[in-house]
Amino acid sequence: MDQLHYVTELTERIKAKSSPGGGSEGLEDSAEFVRFFPSFVWALRDFTLQLELNGRPVTEDEYLEHSLKLKKGDASDVQLYNLPRKCIRMFFPTRKCFIFDRPTTRKNLPHLESMQESQLEPDFVEQAGQFCRYIYSTSKEKTIPGGYLVNGRLLANLVTTYVDTIRSGQVPCMESAVLALAEIENSAAIHDATVRYRELMDQKLKLPTETVQELLGIHAECEKEALQVFLAHAFKDDKQRFQVELMKTMDQMKEGFCQKNEQESSKLCWAVLMSLSGELEENIKQGVYSCPGGHKLFSDDLKEMEQRYHQEQKKGVMAETVLQQFLKEKENVSRAILLSDKALSKKEKEMAEAKAKAEAAQREQEIQKQKQAELEQKMEDQKRSYELNIRQLEEKMVKERDNLLKEQNMMMESKLREQEALLKDGFQKEANRLNGEINQLRQQAENIKKPSWFAEMLGGLVDVATCFLPGIVAKLSGSLASNFIKRL
Repeated sequence: MDQLHYVTELTERIKAKSSPGGGSEGLEDSAEFVRFFPSFVWALRDFTLQLELNGRPVTEDEYLEHSLKLKKGDASDVQLYNLPRKCIRMFFPTRKCFIFDRPTTRKNLPHLESMQESQLEPDFVEQAGQFCRYIYSTSKEKTIPGGYLVNGRLLANLVTTYVDTIRSGQVPCMESAVLALAEIENSAAIHDATVRYRELMDQKLKLPTETVQELLGIHAECEKEALQVFLAHAFKDDKQRFQVELMKTMDQMKEGFCQKNEQESSKLCWAVLMSLSGELEENIKQGVYSCPGGHKLFSDDLKEMEQRYHQEQKKGVMAETVLQQFLKEKENVSRAILLSDKALSKKEKEMAEAKAKAEAAQREQEIQKQKQAELEQKMEDQKRSYELNIRQLEEKMVKERDNLLKEQNMMMESKLREQEALLKDGFQKEANRLNGEINQLRQQAENIKKPSWFAEMLGGLVDVATCFLPGIVAKLSGSLASNFIKRL
């Protein structure tokens, strides 16, 4: 046990907090070390002693705990004896001991690597089996404070952070390392989520769509899965800075798909119009309408072409807008034919021109109504997106809170066990020192249970309504914008 002196240097080699809140550092920091330290397994090979204490048989674990007992007194040799034992008791609440007999006789030791398992001592084989079963069944995934699992990418970045810190002559700090890891991992989570969103949109979205709502429905499905990808990897995003960035990025990507949808629809609609208007264009060139009654003939042919255009399927969201642009281009031609039509009186020409303007205004009004409706649909989609992010974040926060409470309870139980053991052995002074840590852990657990903990964690997304949604609100008419804000 005395050879494990390196454990006493842990407080000098690593810090849990970047700025400890008052008091002396050292053993007091063990309350935080417990959050991320592994369990302690003491394996004693070539064990030849009897597992007895005061003439009675004991287990391996009882032997370990006996070895960790403290001596009373303030002499320097006593303190030197107690320090590694104090550290092990403080830093490692879960402790286990295994003893191993010699694997074979002394004369066979040089040939161990070539020996079959059946040639080894049966007691050693059984002890090794127990050891392996314990390691495999009780070892937990590596985590960092908060209960976040460490995957390969996180481990690589964690190692890099520690090595860079040590090379710079500083002491690695777990809190600082976690924050640095969060920056890296959360940025990677945004990238993974947006890549997944684009993959899904490319798979599911067939352009052009007949309505904006159809596109928004597919977007909602893809956004939900992309958000799950982000939340599965993101951690320590306490102010939701990265989640807000993801929301903005996916909204911009959605707008990109909307613009592409309009472009594809426009191309298709113009192709249809060019095909349908071929005969009309040829008649204009040949002067077919430059005769008495030519304006009525032109108007009838244009109406017939409109009807055939409306019968064409799957033109997309720009069907009416493109048609309006086409008809607007024909207004000058129509007016020229009207003015040259000798079959019409001046009064009839004025009436026909007024009717054409009224029809054009009516079409423009319908297009504006369509655009307003599409903007309102996009507004509702952003509201849905905002509520989805809040809901998914709340679900994740419930799990994180449970993990934090589990951590707090584990730490508190370890401190209470240690305090009880110290009192039992007559170390009243050392036991009293733990009261402050235990009370602090209790207070932290109570704070985590309060509703204000959720409110504080959700603060970043609550603020997003003012920085993320106003863009769409500004495009709406006053009454629609007012109703939207009230619903929020």
